[in-house]
Amino acid sequence: MFISYRDSSVRLTGRWDVTDERYAETTATGSYIEFAFEGKTAVACFDIEGNRFPFLHLWVQLDGGDMFECPIDAYLRVMAKAEGRHICRIIYKGGEEVYRRWYRPLHGKVSFKGVDTEKPVAIGEDNRKTIEFVGDSITEGVLIDVDYYCGGEPQYEADVINRIYQDDVCATYAWLTAERLDLRPIFMGYGAVGVTKAGMSNVPKAQKSYPFNFDGSPITHKSADVIVINHGANDRLKSAEEYIKGYGELLDVIRKMNPSSAVVSLSPFCGAFHEELGEFIKAYNADNGCDVKYVDSFEWISPTPLHPLRDGHKAVADRLVPILKDIIDG
Repeated sequence: MFISYRDSSVRLTGRWDVTDERYAETTATGSYIEFAFEGKTAVACFDIEGNRFPFLHLWVQLDGGDMFECPIDAYLRVMAKAEGRHICRIIYKGGEEVYRRWYRPLHGKVSFKGVDTEKPVAIGEDNRKTIEFVGDSITEGVLIDVDYYCGGEPQYEADVINRIYQDDVCATYAWLTAERLDLRPIFMGYGAVGVTKAGMSNVPKAQKSYPFNFDGSPITHKSADVIVINHGANDRLKSAEEYIKGYGELLDVIRKMNPSSAVVSLSPFCGAFHEELGEFIKAYNADNGCDVKYVDSFEWISPTPLHPLRDGHKAVADRLVPILKDIIDG
């Protein structure tokens, strides 16, 4: 039988638009689907009208085990080795950041319709604390694996056919940090976006885009317990004054929408504005009577390549995890 995405056997994490009865829709990598069923097989159903070749890639995981990568398709079948209760998770791994993900028609989107299974099972709540990462292409895992690029070197313009193999949100500092702290992650990352500029496919600058899943779709997920902001790599060619002004606007938006969240400002890994940002956060806290935490990541990793590879992301997570643990436990 077919079960809608709104059924109690389905749980969504991330930035999902759920206003359409036909499907839940996201354009944010790192957003994921979980569904529970009893038996051996289930088929996840997607609306792929509008998706473009090369199709975005998903991670598929059954019962918390190994993950397997595949392109999105109208139907994805999962088969367990044994009868019983199973939980499948499907994660938006990555795709072409140049595809339309903000204004319709959406080309880089996951439109999840539901599940075809003989016996759905209520999945229940995931009551872990949540962490939201607000950033850019680095946060969404762009160019983590350059080996699949024609010639083997990272380039400004990616090889279109193989680019989908180079991006992986689950290898980012953000995903690794959430996993090691056992937090439920929410991602807001789009290529080339900054606090002073719009990004790929005309995604608005960070303070304008933050309140929305995509154009015309206000966010509806609950405020995260912790929000980590990492913006600046795409602003590095602007003046410090322009950057600080835009950063303050983003902080105002995030704090207004999430008054009870702990907010962490993580400086750009390329080293841009790290001193100016630290001074600004001190002044911002004093002026607004708040306690935004500042984490200076200067020299944690090399400023090149601009998009860290897997080892660079792991090195950032190694430094960030104990800092965030102290903030959460405190």
